[in-house]
Formats: sequence, structure tokens, C-alpha cells
Amino acid sequence: MQLHLYQINAFTDHLFSGNPACVVPLSEWLPDDLLLKIARENAVAETAFFVDKDHSFHLRWFTPEMEMDLCGHATLAAAHALRDIRKHQGKNIIFDTLSGELVVTAENGSYTLNLPARNPGPTVLPELLKKSLNIQPREVLKARDYVLVYEDEQEVRNIEINRTYFDQLELGTGGVIVTAKGKDCDFVSRFFTPKASVFEDPVTGSAHCSLTPYWSEKLNKQELQARQLSQRGGRLFCKNLEDRIEVRGSARTYAIGKLWTE
Repeated sequence: MQLHLYQINAFTDHLFSGNPACVVPLSEWLPDDLLLKIARENAVAETAFFVDKDHSFHLRWFTPEMEMDLCGHATLAAAHALRDIRKHQGKNIIFDTLSGELVVTAENGSYTLNLPARNPGPTVLPELLKKSLNIQPREVLKARDYVLVYEDEQEVRNIEINRTYFDQLELGTGGVIVTAKGKDCDFVSRFFTPKASVFEDPVTGSAHCSLTPYWSEKLNKQELQARQLSQRGGRLFCKNLEDRIEVRGSARTYAIGKLWTE
């Protein structure tokens, strides 16, 4: 079987930055084990697969290790593939997903994702996570992901993870966010996933489902600018909507090709 494949850099307007995702359109769903094999072969943080449902698209996300419950950057990449490459008409693109209906609005060269808010609550730092950190956080919270709040941006930049301890954590589809107030933006973050082939995610849209409501309350602002301090880097524009959030960013197509499943 021959399939189309698009590789797109999300949350950036420059090539070789942002978070790369592969997007594979399907006419019907393939077996889950084959979708996972394709994601492993693509070897990026996420591969998005979608099937056209007339008025919406059924969208699923796979890392090289598992199916995810939510992925922001691969959703943005899928919207960009539909709008920019496949010439989807209309400003709004509706995705049916494991996290419910997600609407992406394409306008003026950027994409606004409407995502569920995941407000993190106070929790205790697991011993394995504590041992893995070279700098201890001043605040520990959790929703799907652990949210570790630090004193300032430099501490976030200086975080080093000991994977001997970190990779023993069992977080399911979750990860660990480290965050602080930013110098030239409202807040910064980094994102790490235990046992993942892509250990530090370049730009994590879904992490901002927790970061947006947290920093919105702390800074008393509904609209915030955020930066993810990975090597590739990315910039996000966030808006707090109580039980929902909006995350806006750009995307660039890196490659268009085909893949074969046998």
C-alpha cells in the first residue's frame, strides 16, 4: 500500500526549528500495530493520521512508542497539511479525537487550536523524579503531566535530567514540564518524557493545556506569550478560556513524499 506523507515543522515560521511532525492521510483506518510501525519508522515525536468524515476529520496521534490522548503540535501540523497542501476550503477545521472535538482556525498564516484545559493541582514530587533533577522545583503540580515550577528562566535552562532514575517513572501518556516566568515572554517551559525515543520534546502544544491556566492565574492575564526552551525552540500564543484554552502558532512544510507499507 502506498500512502502520502507530509513532514511539517509546527509552532515556527522557520525551517529547522519548531517541532517536526509527520502527517499521513488515510482513506480508512489501518490496524493499530501498522500505524505504530509507521510512527516508529518516521522517527519523529508524533505522527498524525486522519480519515475524512465529510464535515470533520477523525484524527489520531502516535509516538514511536504509543498512541497519545492529545498532541498539540501534530494537530497543528495536520491542519497545515489540510489547508496548505491539500487545499481544504473553509477557515475552521474540525477534528474528532480521543480528547473530544478540536477546532483549528486557520487565519493570516497562523493556526489557532482550541484545546481542553487541564488545570494542574498540587501534588507530591515522586522520589524517582526528585532524584533525577539537578535543581529542585519550588512548586509541584500535576494534571496529565507533572508541572514543576522554578524560580526563574535560567533555572529552567539549567535543568539536567538523570535518565537512570527518570526512565523508571511510569507516567502513561504524560510527561514532565519544567516552567518559570520568562524574560522576554510571559513564561517559558521545557518538556521531558520517560523512556521516549524523543526525550526532550521541542515544542509541546498539549503541555500548554496546563501551563496556560496556571500562568493565567499567577500573572492575572488571559492572553500570554510563551517560549519553549528546547534546542530547536518554539513560540506559542496562548489564551485562557476557563475550561478551554487556545494556542496559536505557525507551521512550515519541510517535506512531501510517499511511504509504502509492504
